[in-house]
Amino acid sequence: MVAHAGDTEGAAGVRVRLVGVSKRFGAIQALRGLTLSVHTGEILVLLGPSGCGKTTALRIVAGLEYPDEGWVELAGQVVAGPRWVPPEARGVGMVFQEPSLFPHLTALENVSFGLRGLSRSERLRRAHQVLDRVGIRDLADRFPHELSGGEQQRVALARALAPGPSVLLLDEPLSSLDPELRRRMREELRHILKEEGCTAILVTHDQEEAFAVADRIGVLSRGRLWQVGPPEEIYHAPACRFVADFVGEAEFLPGRVYDHVARTELGDFPCNGLPEGTPVEVMVRPAELAVEPSPDGPGVVVGRRFRGPETVYEVRLASGQVVRCRLSGDKVLKPGTRVRVWATSPRTVVFPAEGVDVAG
Repeated sequence: MVAHAGDTEGAAGVRVRLVGVSKRFGAIQALRGLTLSVHTGEILVLLGPSGCGKTTALRIVAGLEYPDEGWVELAGQVVAGPRWVPPEARGVGMVFQEPSLFPHLTALENVSFGLRGLSRSERLRRAHQVLDRVGIRDLADRFPHELSGGEQQRVALARALAPGPSVLLLDEPLSSLDPELRRRMREELRHILKEEGCTAILVTHDQEEAFAVADRIGVLSRGRLWQVGPPEEIYHAPACRFVADFVGEAEFLPGRVYDHVARTELGDFPCNGLPEGTPVEVMVRPAELAVEPSPDGPGVVVGRRFRGPETVYEVRLASGQVVRCRLSGDKVLKPGTRVRVWATSPRTVVFPAEGVDVAG
């Protein structure tokens, strides 16, 4: 059973609205009836694997692609679909994966370049202001080749912010940075966007980035939006198996419904709303599985990966299924150790087994 998700809230406070947006490139259906709203001042992250349609959605909002079906509204005005507004008239800013700065201009000149209709002193004042906002005011006179990758991306962000866009679109803006810088920039990016009061849509395939930046996350796959909600909801209450599997590590315990519980080899889990006898899969996160040595335990440790503050253990259950369990790094269980495994979280997410139709 697959649940489609859409944002059906009213227009009040909505800055961006996509309604039934579809887009095809030849034989590839990039988007399938995407309906989604972004509220004023909100940071929405579109999360999904490569080729899921998230960048296409961004480009349609920006006016760089035409939708085949549906329409797009900005602040209640249709800009794509029945009516077309060109990109330069939409008041939308965009930050790409690569900074694409003018190599012959300084950071200050790059930022002030797109500020039209202002005096030179006003352009420079605004450019200095946004460079200060992104933390590189002291680098204003440097050329792009004199800046690090992270500094170049900050200039690109400042350039997009300078005109005060009604919506800022970010296409995996941190993907070209090294892992440590990327981690630092996530938190800073959210802080900058909130200080500017930006309405923003960011696309990424990196769930940690999505969790760090988003007010809400929309999860896409094969051109469809499967769920949209706060990061905590997406993680703890996934709407379908794909979301459960894609967002965070997950184990799926096979079972069957009896007396309103899902019975699995790790015990019974509450399960309301599914008919008696339905084959199911119970989602548990590795951090929600506890392990302890037990000479007659039904599980056997078959692998371990040390990760500093935690260790991930692979445990083969009596059925032969291997599950991952996360324990604090100071606990050491050697491969071959017999163990007992149980779930510790009161939260339960149960899906009908793949291929099972419970409609009606």
